[in-house]
Amino acid sequence: MMIRNLLPCTLLLFASLGWSADAGVEDTPELPNVLLIGDSISIGYTPHVQKLLEGQADVFRIRGNGKHSEFGLKHLNKWLGSRDWDVIHFNWGLWDLCYRNPKSKVQGNRDKVNGTLTATPEQYRANLEAIVACLKKTDATLIWCATTPVPEHEAGRKLGDDVKYNRIADEIMKANEIAINDLHSHALLKLPEILVRRGDVHFSEAGYIHLAEKVTHEILAVIGDVK
Repeated sequence: MMIRNLLPCTLLLFASLGWSADAGVEDTPELPNVLLIGDSISIGYTPHVQKLLEGQADVFRIRGNGKHSEFGLKHLNKWLGSRDWDVIHFNWGLWDLCYRNPKSKVQGNRDKVNGTLTATPEQYRANLEAIVACLKKTDATLIWCATTPVPEHEAGRKLGDDVKYNRIADEIMKANEIAINDLHSHALLKLPEILVRRGDVHFSEAGYIHLAEKVTHEILAVIGDVK
C-alpha cells in the first residue's frame, strides 16, 4: 500500500474533538483503506459495502451522521485522523437542502413551507469547495457520491432541489477531476419500491443493498490503482 502524506488542513484546525473513522473495522495492512463519509443514507449502505468488499478492502465509515456540509467542514480533520486513506467516498446534500422550523412537530423539525433552508446553493458550493481542497491534500483517490433523490411528499425538502444541488457538486468535482458516483440515477432505477415509506428519503434494506452495489462497483474501479 502506498504511504500517504496526510497533511492537516489549516482551514479545519477548529474541528471538534472526539470524531474519527469507525474503529470497529480491523486494518489489514495489505488491503486498501476506504473511508465512507456521508449522512444516514451512507449509514444504511455501509455494512453491505463492507460485506461486498470483504477481502478486497478495509471499509471504514465516520462515526455518526455527517449531516450537512458546514458540519462536515468543521469535523473533517478529525474524521480523517491519522490513518492512510487510499480511497475516500464522500457526500453531502440531503441535509443541506432541507428546510427546518423549530416549531415543526415533524421529525427533524422539517418544514418546507415555513422553514429555513439549511444551506443555500451558494453556501453549499463554498463548503464543498473547501472540503475538496482539504480532501485533495490526503493524496487519496476521491469519489464524490451524488445525493440520492428527494421523493414526493417529503416534509422538509422540495422536489428538484436534489438535482439542483447535484449540479453544483458536479461542477466542483469535474473542475477538480474527481470521480462521480451517480447514486442518484442508480436509486431512480428502482424507485419508489425501495423507499422505506412514502415521502421518506430513506431506503428499505433491499434499497440499501441496491445502493451498496453501485458504491462497491465505483470503489472496485479504483482500488486496483492504489494497492
